[in-house]
Amino acid sequence: MATAVQKIASLGERRDIPFNKLILSQANVRKTKAGVSIPELAEDIGRRGLLQNLNVRAVLDGEGAETGIFEVPAGGRRFRALELLVKGKRLTKTAPIPCNVRDAASPIPAEEDSLAENVHREALHPLDQFKAFHALIERGMGEEDIAARFFVTPAVVRQRLRLAAVAPALLDIYAEDGIALDQLMAFTVSHDHARQMTVWETIQRSYSRQPYEIRRMLTEGAVRASDRRAQFVGIDAYEAAGGSTLRDLFQDDDGGWLQDPALLDSLATAKIGAAAEEIAAEGWRWIAAGIDFPYGHTSGLRRIAGERPELTADEQAAYEALTEELDRLYAEHDDGEDLPEAVDLRLEEIETAIAAFQNRPTVYDPAEIARAGAFVSIDSSGRLMVERGYVRPEDEAPIEPQTGGDGDGEREGDAPNAQPMRAVITIGGKPEPEDDEDDVVKPLPERLVSELTAHRTLALRDALAGNPHIAITALLHKLVLDTFHRTSSSGGCMEVSVRHVFFSVQAADLKDSTSAKSVADRQEGWEADIPQDEDALWDWLVDLDETSRMALLAHCVSYGVNALSEKVDRYGGSGISQHGLERRLKQADRIARAVGLDMADAGWRPTVDNYLGRVTKPRILEAVREAKGEASAQLIDHLKKGDMAKEAERLLTDTGWLPEPLRLADLAGVPAPDVETGEEDGAELPDFLSGDDEAASAEAEDDERHLVAAE
Repeated sequence: MATAVQKIASLGERRDIPFNKLILSQANVRKTKAGVSIPELAEDIGRRGLLQNLNVRAVLDGEGAETGIFEVPAGGRRFRALELLVKGKRLTKTAPIPCNVRDAASPIPAEEDSLAENVHREALHPLDQFKAFHALIERGMGEEDIAARFFVTPAVVRQRLRLAAVAPALLDIYAEDGIALDQLMAFTVSHDHARQMTVWETIQRSYSRQPYEIRRMLTEGAVRASDRRAQFVGIDAYEAAGGSTLRDLFQDDDGGWLQDPALLDSLATAKIGAAAEEIAAEGWRWIAAGIDFPYGHTSGLRRIAGERPELTADEQAAYEALTEELDRLYAEHDDGEDLPEAVDLRLEEIETAIAAFQNRPTVYDPAEIARAGAFVSIDSSGRLMVERGYVRPEDEAPIEPQTGGDGDGEREGDAPNAQPMRAVITIGGKPEPEDDEDDVVKPLPERLVSELTAHRTLALRDALAGNPHIAITALLHKLVLDTFHRTSSSGGCMEVSVRHVFFSVQAADLKDSTSAKSVADRQEGWEADIPQDEDALWDWLVDLDETSRMALLAHCVSYGVNALSEKVDRYGGSGISQHGLERRLKQADRIARAVGLDMADAGWRPTVDNYLGRVTKPRILEAVREAKGEASAQLIDHLKKGDMAKEAERLLTDTGWLPEPLRLADLAGVPAPDVETGEEDGAELPDFLSGDDEAASAEAEDDERHLVAAE
């Protein structure tokens, strides 16, 4: 027999009750503040009215009769907001309030009504909020207006709008819980829906679907806004020229990613060229302009001496006043607390003004300017870098005006001093050829070994310059060899010299390395003190204190360090012999051990550009296996070469792992190898030096993109 369906007699009575007849019930279960604050809710009610009635019950007297007062067990926050409007004279005490009146004698407790109203409420799905904000924008409402009406910041509104602008297919997947919110946020980096879907399809086959992987794939090929070129040109100028920028609204993106590297290079080159024109007007004989120059680009050039102009009495007084104020402000706020904004701004102003005094342009002799030139480039911080006063060997002869001809006073082939030479833009060297083998650990390419050992040589110079005792030992070792072993030497009455070795083969990041900056800073510091006149130099050295003498000696000796691995000349030409290379590398290891050189501590890190992208897949896996273990190597062994190199760079970060050419060799072990042939007199060579430059290079990448696995 079918059970009869019980009919609902009534859903309750709706009544408008004056506000002064309402009181808050103690049965309201919401005790903890959550969500929108009471003042914000009051503002919303004041703008759009009460969207949800209060749930009330009549208060009975001792005999069970209604008193005319109603308690509010459900809707307490709305009641408090209405109370705030009444106190603010924006609502009268007797204003009718829409209420749902429950039977005071109902068997359902008031606490249950309050609990049910909150428990059965389902929060709006985030996607619905994204779309609602987008709909308001389409109706003509601005971001600031939406933020004000819903009591959020404009940044939150922009984030919601960006999420709503993701590819519709991804939004549908998100609505069905097929993609996490943090993953959806990562897709907002790009506006290209087709690109978003390509990445989504790709990560379906990946072990890793982390948001950082999605961002990496969407920004591949773009230039970070922190890049020196971007800092130099400026994002506003880049975008004004038609360049587009990807931004991440959900985490710090360091300024975003610039999508048009070619445009950026063009703008940077044009700006450098304009700066070169201005500098050429100073009268220099030549200007070499470029985005970047390699380390040692001034090798073989003489640097002319200049003088810093003396400060006038007024300038000196201003400088001293600024210095005193700076010291006073630092002393007053040396309590570890955050500086007040006004003080912070003043400190910045003072430091800028002091820097302007300290960095006054150097004044050069016009006669020297006429034979010297300048390099114009961008430093690692994105500022214009001008290196003035370098004389080429061919310009050392006096420049004399010519008579006859058109009488312009120029030598044949000379350009006017006010005009720079055509800017020469240097772009990185050609990539190494690729190797198709993927199951054999090939020897390292000769060029890569040369680049790595250039890093090691520079770091060894820096370490030796900081250890006068070892520097003197190295120098004495050289002198003893020359004196007792009758090795050849030439130049100078002492027949002792330090030859500065220039790195003909070097990685692009060599000049920005920690060692390069340290060596350059030390060189500039000594140059500022050392007299230019040879006689004055002798007197200056005689008067120098012992500590400074030792430091200067170590610095000079360090420039003679040559730990480069070079191609052996097997035919007795002008190049280095196999025996000479063995001897050089053995001595380099001895000095490295003595000064405690660790290339990881010196700042070298394996990256795609300087190592991982230049070797075969077995080499990459070998590096990860040595640093992180077999499990980590297995995580990436299925990847294509390019993705494997990128993931390996992440895995090797801060592990201290070094390739063989940068490690300290066993002095009692195998002698240094022949890089080209891999053998001499039957001796077997280490793998990293036994291969041919062309044969031992990186493996070709497949066209199809594959994914990087997480650690």
